[in-house]
Amino acid sequence: MPEPVKKAEAPVEAPAAAPGESRSVEPKPAPAPPAATPTGADTAAPAAGAAHPAEDAQPPDTRQDLTGLFTEKPQSGEVTVGGNITFVAKVNAESLLKKPTIKWFKGKWMDLASKSGKHLQLKETYDRNTKVLLEMTHSNILLCLLTCISAVQVSTESDVDVWEILSHAPASEYEKIAFQYGITDLRGMLKRLKKMKKEEKKSAAFLKKLDPAYQVTKGHKIKLAVEVANPDVEVKWLKNGQEIQKTGRYIFESVGNMRYLTINHCSLADDAAYSCVVGEEKCTTELFVKEPPVLIVKNLEDQMVMKGERVELECEVSEEGASVKWEKDGVELTRDESFKYRFKKDGCKHILIINEATKEDCGHYKVKTNGGESMAELMVQEKELEVYQSIADLTVKAKDQAVFKCEVSDENVRGTWYKNGVEVKPDARVNITHIGRIHKLTIDDVKPEDEGDYTFVPDGYAFNLSAKLNFLEVKIDYVPRQDPPKIHLDCMSCTAESTIVVVAGNKLRLDVPITGDPAPTVVWTKGEKVKQGDGRVHVETTKGHCIFTIEGAERQDEGIYSVVVRNPAGEDTADINVKVVDVPDPPQAPRILSVGEDSCVVQWDPPLFDGGQPVIGYVLERKKTKSYRWMRLNFDPYPETTYEAKRMIEGVPYEMRVYAVNSIGMSRHSPASQPFVPVAPTSEPIGLCVDDISDTSISLKWRAPERIGSAELEGYVVEYCKEGTDEWIPAIQGLTERTSLIIRDLTTGDKLQFRVRAYNMAGPSAPATLAQPVTIREIMQRPKIWLPRNLRQTIVKKVGDTVNLLIPFQGKPRPIVTWSKDGEPLNPTFANVRNSDLDTILFIRKTERKHSGKYDLKVQIENVEDTLIRIHISPSVDLPGPPQALKIMDVWGFNVALEWKPPKDNGNCEITGYTIQKADKKTMEWYTVYEQYRRTNCVSSDLIMGNEYVFRVFAMNLVGLSPEACNTKDSAYIQKTGIMYKPPTYKEHDFSEAPKFTHPLVNRSIIAGYNATLSCSVRGIPKPKVTWYKNKMDITNEAKYRMLSKQGVLTLEIRKPCPFDGGVYTCKAVNDSGEDIVECKLEVRRKYPVVWAQGQKHTACVLFLHDPLRHSSLSLFAPFSSFKNNTHHKSLHQIKARLSPVEWTRVVKGLVLLKQSLTKARGVRHVPNVHAADGSV
Repeated sequence: MPEPVKKAEAPVEAPAAAPGESRSVEPKPAPAPPAATPTGADTAAPAAGAAHPAEDAQPPDTRQDLTGLFTEKPQSGEVTVGGNITFVAKVNAESLLKKPTIKWFKGKWMDLASKSGKHLQLKETYDRNTKVLLEMTHSNILLCLLTCISAVQVSTESDVDVWEILSHAPASEYEKIAFQYGITDLRGMLKRLKKMKKEEKKSAAFLKKLDPAYQVTKGHKIKLAVEVANPDVEVKWLKNGQEIQKTGRYIFESVGNMRYLTINHCSLADDAAYSCVVGEEKCTTELFVKEPPVLIVKNLEDQMVMKGERVELECEVSEEGASVKWEKDGVELTRDESFKYRFKKDGCKHILIINEATKEDCGHYKVKTNGGESMAELMVQEKELEVYQSIADLTVKAKDQAVFKCEVSDENVRGTWYKNGVEVKPDARVNITHIGRIHKLTIDDVKPEDEGDYTFVPDGYAFNLSAKLNFLEVKIDYVPRQDPPKIHLDCMSCTAESTIVVVAGNKLRLDVPITGDPAPTVVWTKGEKVKQGDGRVHVETTKGHCIFTIEGAERQDEGIYSVVVRNPAGEDTADINVKVVDVPDPPQAPRILSVGEDSCVVQWDPPLFDGGQPVIGYVLERKKTKSYRWMRLNFDPYPETTYEAKRMIEGVPYEMRVYAVNSIGMSRHSPASQPFVPVAPTSEPIGLCVDDISDTSISLKWRAPERIGSAELEGYVVEYCKEGTDEWIPAIQGLTERTSLIIRDLTTGDKLQFRVRAYNMAGPSAPATLAQPVTIREIMQRPKIWLPRNLRQTIVKKVGDTVNLLIPFQGKPRPIVTWSKDGEPLNPTFANVRNSDLDTILFIRKTERKHSGKYDLKVQIENVEDTLIRIHISPSVDLPGPPQALKIMDVWGFNVALEWKPPKDNGNCEITGYTIQKADKKTMEWYTVYEQYRRTNCVSSDLIMGNEYVFRVFAMNLVGLSPEACNTKDSAYIQKTGIMYKPPTYKEHDFSEAPKFTHPLVNRSIIAGYNATLSCSVRGIPKPKVTWYKNKMDITNEAKYRMLSKQGVLTLEIRKPCPFDGGVYTCKAVNDSGEDIVECKLEVRRKYPVVWAQGQKHTACVLFLHDPLRHSSLSLFAPFSSFKNNTHHKSLHQIKARLSPVEWTRVVKGLVLLKQSLTKARGVRHVPNVHAADGSV
């Protein structure tokens, strides 16, 4: 059962009123819960009790200052059960540095923030006058607590029960206590205290009532328990005054004096007041159902939009209908009058809509729930109109059509056409169209007055596109017949100025004026291939013109086209250079050169084909690897092929792609780059220093960087360089994960500088360098022995113990270590010595007495200086011998005087005492009289008269007691005095009891094939022996049965019984005091269907009985002759004897049906009279 929510020691609230009654709501005059000292985070109200008091000093009480911040406090009110009530509190925060945090409490410590949901709503409004408006809908008593972060210091009080103090204080002290503990409503306090004193009466019906409140998580179960005085009394459970009916969710239990109410799968509807009623008394509690935290399943995504576009930031939460809070740069967003922000809910999806985004809407947007938060960045770019295709000059003839066409980047941009500065109005011949990004001006039936300068001006942009319309006047002169053909073109050469440029996908139309009489024939060729009208190519010859058209120009259409005109008077040839331009091919997949904390450097290769026009720049996009939305990084073409992308989130994987842009348009996007994670290199390692140095090596050590970042630290690289050079040489190949390194094989005398760099995914960190170069040469260090403190006194060891002395020392170069004992060099067979660069070890595996003495250690370097330290190892000690000459010196009254001499062998150590023991000669059980007794004589007192005693003494040293004791040769008899007392004799009580079955066996009827058990209980002293019988046959050793006995309960388990296991089962219990027997009948029923079959000629009746467990069938045959001869009764009684009662009932039902059929059969006169009700025949 979950722990109840602890409240202040206040009386239990009255139960909820019945429907239709009003329910008074009064503020509790309890003190506000103390808040912790501000640390920059929101202070959470304690769940059960106040915070612990400060140990050193009690900070000043500032709650009166906090109370003064309220400009409007919550007001009391009344509400009908099931209705709504609103509490309002206003706070003036003008004097605070930050927006305050508001917490609502019910009772003394119940924080209502976790209960926010359909039953209770918290609303907070922060206006420009820095006032906080809090509204909540609830029907219970509330207390409002204000906690200010980094603005007001809130004192921390001990967990003091104010009501307990008030209940024991005199009335004259009430006002003082209320002032001390911050209770401002003195009248409410006295009213509450009076109510508490009334309810202190002891309940006659309840031994233990319900706790004041319980809390349970939504979807879990909770058990409410009360203890009643009468174990047989019936209780009623109420919910909000209405009796609870027993259902699947509500379970009532009664165990002894305890009464339980279990609520399964708690929902918000179970958040109510519950009461347990016994007679006229009842106890009430409050159940709070806590909603689980709402998690964010799908995070917000970064977006980049153009100014004026609509923005939708979408996230998905784990629970439908949950409430979320939107923030922009830390400030909560609300629905304002201009409807700038709109909040939309669609099931689990929550959408923030921004209409007509502006530059002010840039920033970081965050959505918060009570279980998490998600943040995304919104970037708004100004629109810059790009011209994908400009209008071109036209030269047309009379009656022809002139089309001016341009394409811009924004399909929503409108524009105006001008001719010589005058706006062009559409009419019958002039048509102005706008389809997507393409704007067209079409002039049909061109006339000479249409010639002029035409301009297109986009609305809202300070630039225009201009082109000229030239009218080609055709003059008809008289020419003689047989005029040779002539091609009239201005661009007869293949220079760049005479090249005709067409955009891929557009129509290529070559209209060549020709003359000649008679009319010449026209042949178009490209290279050596003759172009004829086929598919996309159309060739048309009219009077005075030859027209060559290609629908949807492609790259392969580029080249030099030749037109040849011939007639009998001659021929003429002209070449036309056609260039097809297109958007460029997509660039190659970009490569990530390096990454930073929130940036990366990306590089790519130019496209293989530039589309016939030079590439003017590139456009880049990025997206998070797990997202599907690409965000553009630049709107103006970037001319280089290396770009540094910024404003990314460290630790989040990204991908990049690139578009190429030329004067025609934008290419398709490149393949995405390999995923990468923006990470920053770590800070430099700290604390680099030289740990040791020799003639050819140096040992360096350092500490890990202070800042590692989101990527793992992969290792370190150590480098060195000679003084005066810039070449850094790696000390080892690869990385090392350790923070120390020994660099070997260095040249003696070199002056080297060392540095260390940390590596992670982003690359190397800044180097940590030694302050000055280091000369590779071993430094002479004076030898010195660091004798441990425990070796500065005599070492005492037992015989057979191990000696292992580790003694560190210092000195460079490596000193010579010499051990000696009592002035003589130490023999290697006597003790083992192991030396290293920094310490020496003296090791004796198994000590003997000869190992005792003084050991000298000498450390010497090049005969320059040596140090001598002596270690004293005392003789190896052993157990002492027994004391000598133990005598009984005197016996008087109940006392005996003893005396002895010290042992000859003290075990190489001082005798620390003696242990004296006594024993009665009747029992010879030894009892200690004295321990660690230091004298060699003693007196043993309080002996029992009439007993004869012997004594012994053990010697003791540091090792322990002597293995043998010194016993007295004589005994000491304590004489009897006065009247002899004869103790009375008592007959020993006989606890034996004959076996008796306290619970008998019960007759059972079971189904074949299913395990069955027979149980009974028996008692007897001593424990009786139990034997089981079936039909008076012992079944103890049969494997089909298993006998169990636990604390007098006997169980016989029959594994998969068959009909043959039925019979009389007997349990017999026997001990020395008698025996007892109990028995029962076991019936094993078959489980099979009964099928009747009847021959076509009604000659016989057959009963088929099928046993599915034994996979066998039984057929009972009854000929019709038995019915004719009236012998069927015997056959039916035989069948009934072989069947169980249930099976026989089924047979009888079949016979009833059979009777109706048999009466119609020819020759059958005697049919059994069957009664289906009782089964009689």
